[in-house]
Amino acid sequence: MARRLKQIVLAAFVVYLLWPYNVFDLKHHNPHTTSLIELRKKEARQHGFGFKPEMRWRNLDDISPALVHAVLVSEDDRFYVHHGFDLEQIEIAFERNWKKKQYVYGGSTITQQLARTLFLRPHKSVLRKIKEAVLTLYLEAIFSKRRILELYLNVVEWGPGIYGAEAASQYYYWKPASELTPDEAVALASILPSPRHWSPFSEKEFMARRRTQLMERMQKAGYAPVTEYPPAGEPVPWVVPQLDTSTVQR
Repeated sequence: MARRLKQIVLAAFVVYLLWPYNVFDLKHHNPHTTSLIELRKKEARQHGFGFKPEMRWRNLDDISPALVHAVLVSEDDRFYVHHGFDLEQIEIAFERNWKKKQYVYGGSTITQQLARTLFLRPHKSVLRKIKEAVLTLYLEAIFSKRRILELYLNVVEWGPGIYGAEAASQYYYWKPASELTPDEAVALASILPSPRHWSPFSEKEFMARRRTQLMERMQKAGYAPVTEYPPAGEPVPWVVPQLDTSTVQR
């Protein structure tokens, strides 16, 4: 009886957490806004600024495979083998934050980031982390990995007022996301941890190193250029395998 009561209470708590969020609707409909966009609108109004977000939806097949791979390697290289949480990255994050005595590394998966962007606010709190965890599990339970990745690539913040791969590609390179070259894809993926402060065109040593390291990781992952990474400004010869999700679709 006590066990049954605990299950009922837990189920009620999960329903309470999920009730404000129409998650299932995203299975068949694309979002027109996100919690993060609404927050940016509010912040702009408070400071007396105008805010016109750019977010242009593109299906996953209409986004350059080079960008898809670059984002996966940069943000969540175990995306297709975890179920919403990457325990290895959580352990790494704990060790790094412990050494620095502050919260500097999150280790969030793409699914966790998507849950935050769509439904929550970036302000840290215990309740928000609980909501994020529940939403992450729910997203992984009802959506395919392909759909989660498609949603993420279309709503992730990629600069001030820039949301999603198509808007980012048009803003930074004046071309559709389907036409991004590998070096452009790497440059875009390299700024995702801090897109409102970093630029894909930055010549700072730190950003150049990030791009080079990301390219090297893509080589090791099999999404590799056929030659060494060339000097800045030169094109990158590239061999990009198709994204095979057949073994992970649910």
